[in-house]
Amino acid sequence: MGGIFGLLFKRLGLGVVTLFVVSVLIFFAVELLPGDIAEAVLGQSATQETVQAMREQLGLDRPAPVRYVEWLTGALQGDFGVSLVSGERVSEAITTRFENTLFLAAYAAVIAVPISIVLGIIVALLRNTIFDRVANVVTLTSISSPEFFLGYILILYLAVKTSYFPAIASLSSNMGFFELLHRTFLPALTLVLVVTAHMMRMTRAAIINLLASPYIEMARLKGVPPWKVIVRHALPNAWAPIINVVALNLAYLVTGVVLVEVVFVYPGIGQLLVDAVAKRDFPIVQACCLIFAATFILLNLAADVGAILTNPRLRHPK
Repeated sequence: MGGIFGLLFKRLGLGVVTLFVVSVLIFFAVELLPGDIAEAVLGQSATQETVQAMREQLGLDRPAPVRYVEWLTGALQGDFGVSLVSGERVSEAITTRFENTLFLAAYAAVIAVPISIVLGIIVALLRNTIFDRVANVVTLTSISSPEFFLGYILILYLAVKTSYFPAIASLSSNMGFFELLHRTFLPALTLVLVVTAHMMRMTRAAIINLLASPYIEMARLKGVPPWKVIVRHALPNAWAPIINVVALNLAYLVTGVVLVEVVFVYPGIGQLLVDAVAKRDFPIVQACCLIFAATFILLNLAADVGAILTNPRLRHPK
């Protein structure tokens, strides 16, 4: 048990260090962007005195390391500052958008995870058959296609030509749950097509790798049916890599939705990030990037924990 907690604390410590390094990169990458933030906010017609007053108001007249420490301290308390464009608290501007992104990611995950695992088991059972080859071609095509391309294809056939679903995922506070599912189906389906292909191939590979093990051969020689060999003997030992790839794809669902949200004009944090970059609203840019990084690191940590708990060899390191 001590070995497990030691590994978990090691992974957690590595995640904290990684997040700290990422926060430094985010803050100083914004600092290195060309142009003056105060001039970008006030416009080119602003006088030098007005620009200088804005720089003092934003704290840009102080050294960058001092401002970084203040920004990081505030971020740890949930305070990311004030939007340069709207004057709204960044934390308030992000909260609803992040909830929308989490909903979209959860919607896609609920569809993608069971489908990918079941399909992975089926193609492992039907290895080297026509079904397996067709599934490989479809998944490779899906993985190779950019998200925005898949999104526009879905809009063309499911929104423009057939009008089954709306092309723009507009949301409102008084919307019912089933209407919400209907309006967000196309962006969710775009994410499903991408992550299902990857998770299915990894599940298939994990199952096929275990099918060559001696204990699987012994089960086959005893006359155990193929589906029972997979479900009762191969699958329990394949959970570690499957859980790992599922957690990594969940991280992608949250952090990789920027293009999908832009294509469908979905009011999530990815769309907010793109708008903030266009308007040079740097406090929101920094906050969105830090939230994406923290989410990705946490889900990677969850993948490590899942792999440790499902793999006895990792629970008892030598």
